[in-house]
Parts: sequence; structure tokens; C-alpha cells
Amino acid sequence: MFGGAVSIPNNSPHLRKSGSRPVVFDIGTGDLGNSSEEDFSHSLESDEMKGGAIPLNSVAITPSPLLLWRFKVLLFIIWGFCCCKIGWDSVMRMSVDLRDLFLYEAFLYYNPFLLVTMMVWLWGINLWVFAQANVGYAKMFDLDQSHLTHREIWKCATWMTIIVPTSMTAYLYLYSHGEVSLAASQPVLLYAAAAMTLIFPFDIFYLSSRFFLLRTVWRIVFPLQAISFADFFLADIFTSMSKVFSDLERSVCRMVHRQVATIAWFEADSVCGSHAVAIPIVLVLPYIFRFFQCLRQYRDTREKTALLNALKYSTAVPVIFLSALKYHVIPEKWTNIYRPLWLFSSVLNSLYSFYWDITRDWDLSCFTRIFKFTKPHILSHVLYGRKWVYLWVIGSNLILRCTWTYKLSAHLRHNYITLFAITALEMLRRFQWVFFRVENEWNKTNSKANIQLVDNPEEEQILLNNNGHNV
Repeated sequence: MFGGAVSIPNNSPHLRKSGSRPVVFDIGTGDLGNSSEEDFSHSLESDEMKGGAIPLNSVAITPSPLLLWRFKVLLFIIWGFCCCKIGWDSVMRMSVDLRDLFLYEAFLYYNPFLLVTMMVWLWGINLWVFAQANVGYAKMFDLDQSHLTHREIWKCATWMTIIVPTSMTAYLYLYSHGEVSLAASQPVLLYAAAAMTLIFPFDIFYLSSRFFLLRTVWRIVFPLQAISFADFFLADIFTSMSKVFSDLERSVCRMVHRQVATIAWFEADSVCGSHAVAIPIVLVLPYIFRFFQCLRQYRDTREKTALLNALKYSTAVPVIFLSALKYHVIPEKWTNIYRPLWLFSSVLNSLYSFYWDITRDWDLSCFTRIFKFTKPHILSHVLYGRKWVYLWVIGSNLILRCTWTYKLSAHLRHNYITLFAITALEMLRRFQWVFFRVENEWNKTNSKANIQLVDNPEEEQILLNNNGHNV
């Protein structure tokens, strides 16, 4: 009993791991014989001679995930307060005459990244709902197994939320304290870092996902192949971000021409001014890309619906260019000819787009099924099968479709706060559009799969039998 070997099961509470070796402790002296104690002491002495002494009472202590989360939230709140305080004090240092113009320029450089950050957060929420509803979005978008989940999307959005306002705060602080050259470098560094992050060729920071995004963008710009669901889905999102792309172009233009934090940016008729021809061109590009996608889809499928969809995107072209004509024609012509045409094309584009959303992109017969979660959740209880969701989505979609025309019009871009708010609302409209567009595609995919199973029951049974599965 005491003189023989002692065997202790692996799951014994007396076994603890220190490094990679099991260490025995907390055993009474009467439980083990002298030979066992000598063997244990000999093993410790040999480990010490090797330089790898093992502490007997070492237990790994790690904080709880909840405690870490609360600590991160506290740091985030402190950081946000510091940015707001420094930014506010920096703006208040400037004279009243220059304050609004200064904010307008700062807003031009940073509002595209703020809106993109908002869109990334919303996309993470979309993916979270898809995961809760057990929607196979990875199959619909042709994603590989290493695709980003909602947690990883939120992690990226968190870093974007930290970096962009920090750069903006540094710009405001340096400019208000007379360090103009250093202030001008802040947006340049931010844009350069964003570009390098996207095109960095090494296997860090989600290389496969970045490659998938860039490849999809390439397929959108050059629709030389069959259009996939991911292609036109991302292209539709780009149409909601046309103002973001326009501001990015103006910001890069001023950086290239060394107009950042200089008085040259205030000249509206300059090459990078608010009357530049490049503004309507960049605004219309997402609609042109989507237009050619529809033509490519018609060539591949011969479905007339694709032509009607192409017509919908073509109605945005006159809205954009008729608005831009205000700065290039005499006021009488604008008031009597082009302004009525602009109003007519705006109404046509808004109503046509709204009709297409309701009748084509969404399937009202199975509306809100996407909110039927696999596990009980308060969000599913509030949204699934509720009639008010129908009324809210349809009504808000109509209103925001009409207000989005305001953003496409270059002659209505003077109040940058209003424009930022309308663009953010368009992001929210696209956010809710994603749910029901994916739901519609998911239902179509499931219907096709069911039809194929019904049409080929014998072939299905043969395949299942060959793979050892039973129905």
C-alpha cells in the first residue's frame, strides 16, 4: 500500500499543469510512501539542474472576460472624452469668421472615413443577425471558410473608430496651435495608411478577405464575367456611398495639389473646388457600374428584368448632371429649363427606385423571416412577424429614397452637417435593405434546392447511398 507505486488518474484534483509537465501537490504526507517522495524530489532536482525549476503552487491567474470588457469600455469612454475636449478647445481657439470654414475643410477630409466606419459597424450587425437566423450567407457570397465573422468585423470597426477621430483631433489641435504643416500631414497619413492596409500583399490583417474585397471591386469596375450575387450586392452598396467617393476624390485632389490646410481650398472654381467637373463624374460612377452589370446580366440570361433594372440606374444620371449644370449655365437657363428637368428626374428616380425595392429586391410574402432566430432573443420577439415592421420599412424607404436625391445634387451641398446627416440616413436605409435583400436571395436559393431535390429523387437517393447516408 505504501511501498508500491501510486497511480493518480489524469482528472485528479491533485494534478496541476506547470508548463508542460504534470506536478503533484496538495497530497497529505500520510498518503504517499517514502519511495514516492524520493522519486518526486529527484525529479524536481533534475529539473532544477536543467534550469527549468517548476513552482509547486503556481496557478495561472487571468481576469474574467467581463472584467476585461468593462475595462476596455472605460478606456474607450476616457479616450472619447479626451478627443471631444481637445477638439472643442481647438475649435474655440479660432476666430468666429474662420471657424465654420475651418470645420468645413476638416469635415471634408474625415467624413468619408467616419461614414465608412459606420457602414462597417452596420455590416457587422447584419452578419450577427444572419448568424442568429442561421442564414447561409457565406454560400450566397461565395466566401471561403476563413471569411470574417461579425466579431472580426466589429474588431475592425473598433480600430477604425479609434484611429479616425484621433487623426481628426490631431488635425484640429495642430492647426489651431499654428502647426499648419504638421496638421496638413494628418489626413495625408490617414489616407496613405488606409490604402496600404487594403493592398498590403503579406498574410496579415485578413489577407484573404482583403483580396476578396479588391477582387469584387475589380469585377464591379470591369464586368467582363458573369455577375455573381456578391458583385451586384456590393455595387448596390456603392451607390449609397457615391457621396463618400466624391468627397474622397476631392480630398485626394487637394492633397495632390498641396491645398490641405491652405486658403486655396476655399476657391470654388479651382481644380479641387466645389464647382469642379470631377464631382458629378465620381457621383455617377457607381450607377454606371451597376448599369453595365445589368446589361451583362441580360446578355447572360436574356431576362428582360435586367433591362428594366438597368433603366432604373440610368435615371440617376440626369439627376446628377442637371444639378451640376447650375454652375456652368446662366441663372435664367437654370431657373427656367434645367431646374424643372432636375426636379422631374429626381422624382422619377426616387419613385422608380422605391418601386423596385418593394417589388423586386424584397419578397413581401415572407417578410421578416430573417429575424426568426434559432434561439430565443428579444430582438426576434420584437421584429419577427410584426406588421409594424412592414409599415416602418416601406415608409422609411420611400422617404429616404427621396432625400437621397438631395445628396446626388451638387448645387445643394453647402450645409455639410445636413449632408452628413442625410448620408448617414442613407447608410441606415441600406442597412435595413440588406436584411430583406439577403432574405429574398436566401429564399430563392432554398426554393431552387428544394425543386432540384423533388425533380431528381432517384438521383438524390443514389448519391446518399453511395456516401453512406440514410434519409
